[in-house]
Amino acid sequence: MAARGLAALMLLMSLGGGPMLAHAQDAVALSGTLKKARDTGVLIIGYRESSLPFSYLNQAKRPIGYSIDVCQAIVEAAAAEISRNLTVQWVPVTSENRFDTITSGKADLECGSTTRNAERMRTVAFSPVIFVAGTKLMVPRNSPVKTFRDLKGKTVVATAGTTNASAIEDLSTRFNLGIKLIRARDHADAFEVMRHGGADAYAGDDVLLYGFLAHYNAGKQFIVTSEFLSYDPYGIMLRRGDPQFAAVVDKAVRDLITSGELGRLYKQWFLNRLPTGERLGIPMSAQLEDIIDATPQQPE
Repeated sequence: MAARGLAALMLLMSLGGGPMLAHAQDAVALSGTLKKARDTGVLIIGYRESSLPFSYLNQAKRPIGYSIDVCQAIVEAAAAEISRNLTVQWVPVTSENRFDTITSGKADLECGSTTRNAERMRTVAFSPVIFVAGTKLMVPRNSPVKTFRDLKGKTVVATAGTTNASAIEDLSTRFNLGIKLIRARDHADAFEVMRHGGADAYAGDDVLLYGFLAHYNAGKQFIVTSEFLSYDPYGIMLRRGDPQFAAVVDKAVRDLITSGELGRLYKQWFLNRLPTGERLGIPMSAQLEDIIDATPQQPE
């Protein structure tokens, strides 16, 4: 699919069916997450420990990142909506337990590197799209693997519960490749398998793969192949069936986009040097630019 055609598809996903902010929440009884937040003064955020630069731990073991900053803006918007200060309670999540953490109420927002797609939206809800990634392969520099067809009979590691693992399974079945798939607990574990020779390739979102190369200064040892195996729009995850909170999340993210703040955050986390010392130098994709340019301002 052409880049602009894909961008149009992503745009429809990000705009279509999004909730509009309810007028004057104080005119109706608060419910769901907003009521809980007003009653307790707390919003619970699920974060990832190794999804650089979206959500990861700094030297002080505090969650930082692009998605974390987006979620902080959502917390501020929720606080303004219910007219009380809110404290953030941080809960670590993995690729496997992140959905259950949201649906069970153990966290109110999941702020990491989670793909927003139709299948997942049957069980959880998402903010508008904040990033567009895609599955690629990390391989040793001297590897013969250049494309997914070169994976026939080889071992691939991917993080359990991700669209990357699903993409490898689908390709293996469709093209009779006989790939042996290792499902790692989290992204850092998948990279460790790759780094220690336990797999021929690591299938992950391209931006996360580049993050590992930068963080571990591993660019001389590994490369990321050029072929996209899937396209993955990221969003902030929240519970379904909570229209008041969904409206706050929707407006907060749209305000970031239309004010230019999301573009500033992108520059901070993908172009500039990170607080932990890495520099990714990844320009904004045409797909995300199109989504940002086409996002309408929210009516007051």
